[in-house]
Amino acid sequence: MKKLLITSEQLFHPQIRQTMRYQVCALYEDSRMIETELHRADTETILNHIYVARVKNVVASLHAAFVEIAQGNVCYLPLEDLKHPLFTKKISKKTLVAGDELVVQVAKEAVKTKDPVVTTNLSFAGEYLVLTSSNCRIGISSKISRQERVRLHAFAQTLLREHACETEGFGLIFRTNAANASEEDIREEFARLWSEYQTLCAHAAARTAYSCLRKEPPFYLKMLTDTDKTELEEVVTDDRMVFEELKQSASGHFSVRFYEDRLLPLPRLYNVAGQIEAALKPRVWLKSGANLVIEPTEALTVVDVNSGKNIAKKDKALNLYKINLEAAKELAFQLRLRNLSGIIVTDFIDMQEEEWKQKLMEQLRVYLRQDPVPATLVDMTKLGLIEITRKKKKKPLAEQLCV
Repeated sequence: MKKLLITSEQLFHPQIRQTMRYQVCALYEDSRMIETELHRADTETILNHIYVARVKNVVASLHAAFVEIAQGNVCYLPLEDLKHPLFTKKISKKTLVAGDELVVQVAKEAVKTKDPVVTTNLSFAGEYLVLTSSNCRIGISSKISRQERVRLHAFAQTLLREHACETEGFGLIFRTNAANASEEDIREEFARLWSEYQTLCAHAAARTAYSCLRKEPPFYLKMLTDTDKTELEEVVTDDRMVFEELKQSASGHFSVRFYEDRLLPLPRLYNVAGQIEAALKPRVWLKSGANLVIEPTEALTVVDVNSGKNIAKKDKALNLYKINLEAAKELAFQLRLRNLSGIIVTDFIDMQEEEWKQKLMEQLRVYLRQDPVPATLVDMTKLGLIEITRKKKKKPLAEQLCV
């Protein structure tokens, strides 16, 4: 079983070379941190916030537009997202021109030199469902059994039909938690999300450009919502305000506990700073004596597997496979912990036997499927490099520290 920890800790900011206080939300399995998110206590995120944006200019060669969600705060809007846009001001009959005002949601925050990315496909997330305003498809978590997915797909069509959403281009995504929820609970959540969308549309029509129509709940509530409740034992926090807020979200699946031992602070008990510091180091040692070297670059992340202190005395081929297998499990773990996304290229220790290579690929796929963020093993190149892609949901851990 897992625990969700919500606290604050002094962590070293690598750019300004001094410690800063961060809010920390971390998921633990036993005593090991498996997923974490950091936010500077004195900063605010805009991810998933919904705004009335003004189009600054349209760049046909990029098939994109640049829009402002605040004076001088420019965002990138891909034109392929412009399926069912909600305009609050339309200047001409053309699809999109400078000066148009429309409702957008921040899909990605600014990363280094790249502007934030926004979309007109608005999403409203609950514990069991995500309602989307433009993506007219029914999605179901791959972790839900095939039989249950068939039932939920039919139920989704019923919900959309009852609210006349089918003809308007709306979609539904069932989250993993939906597998253990009653149809009554799901129907109730859908009604709430639909009401939120209708209310937002009504308010948007009377709002001016740069208005923020909806703010995402605090990041720790979002992480709690995204966590599979069947695996969550308890949520622990040393923040009284957070505790009071969480008590309203508690369900029969998990408990909420307020930690108040002043002699042993909560971050020290769970070694928050130490585990985050380890997750930022390029080298990760394995129990066998082998190690991984993880090097993110601008275009992709490179991972190298080294035998290190592991020296085979017998059956070298089997030993190399065991090292690679251990490395594959740790690789999947580190991708989640460090929140690495995009293209990941891994150079495992070379094995001559095709049989061992295929076994390694199969097992790596199993490990990647345990990641709540979609991660796909693409293929092995002719040079023996394994290619993986992982969807970007939030900033890598290293960048979260540099905000």
